[in-house]
Amino acid sequence: MITVVDSLGRTVTLARPASRVLSLVPSETLSVAELAGLGRLVGRTDYCIEPPGAMEALPSVGGTKGVDVDAVIALRPDLVLANKEENSRASVRALIEAGVPVHVSFPCTVDESNEYLRTLSALLGVAADAEPIGLCERALVRAIRSARDPHLPVFVPIWKDPWMTFDDRVFASDMLRVCGAENVFSDRARRYPLAADLGKRSAWDDDKVADRDTRYPRIQLAEVATRGARAVLLPDEPYAFAKPDFESFEDLGSNAMHVTLVDGKDLFWYGTRVAQALDNLSATIDRLASEP
Repeated sequence: MITVVDSLGRTVTLARPASRVLSLVPSETLSVAELAGLGRLVGRTDYCIEPPGAMEALPSVGGTKGVDVDAVIALRPDLVLANKEENSRASVRALIEAGVPVHVSFPCTVDESNEYLRTLSALLGVAADAEPIGLCERALVRAIRSARDPHLPVFVPIWKDPWMTFDDRVFASDMLRVCGAENVFSDRARRYPLAADLGKRSAWDDDKVADRDTRYPRIQLAEVATRGARAVLLPDEPYAFAKPDFESFEDLGSNAMHVTLVDGKDLFWYGTRVAQALDNLSATIDRLASEP
């Protein structure tokens, strides 16, 4: 018997290690493949594209937000992997109510990502010291040891029109911290309505905001300069920033900012992908910090 507790506080119990896994999260799909092999996977979402060249043969059950619940059930999984943020609450609830074993994750730090991997290894019947987990743990030690002090102040947008970023409650912010960078919007919660976020009117009080998500502030680019960013990292997901976006940051503030493109997976994918991501981000941040 295997028993774990997920991010919703639910006890998830399996009679035996999962052999028919359906993942609704791209980073978790990759983690299953690297921990236990592709043979454990029976389904995925349209966005589960890694390992590259191996996912096409697996049936898709839709997008991460638009999961076809009936298609999931028809594939007879003995474990569905979901994420509290990436998947719709309605789809996850429907699967749970249908009696499908569902584990819901929500790691917000690198340490929590490694803990998630140990939980996943238990569900898969894989040793907790499996090599992919060891790679992540060793990469974390390397990143912490090599991180510069003081940290490099950086801005990472995730959208534009309006520009949007994240505060320190998001996984990517901890990735930056571990690798020697400071998210300049770490203390900037999202304000409601949009005009308040952009400094054009007063914000709603906490009672009116209620349970709305405040982790992703909409900002004006002038704030990037006033908060002291020395570098801008432009990821290719969830918005695909590209070289033409560099122009938005030309002559922003009194000092030129270093702008570079980065792989969004290095910032936002938890799980086994973290080992590679920590090395990549550490190298990028060290290079930017070294530039005059």
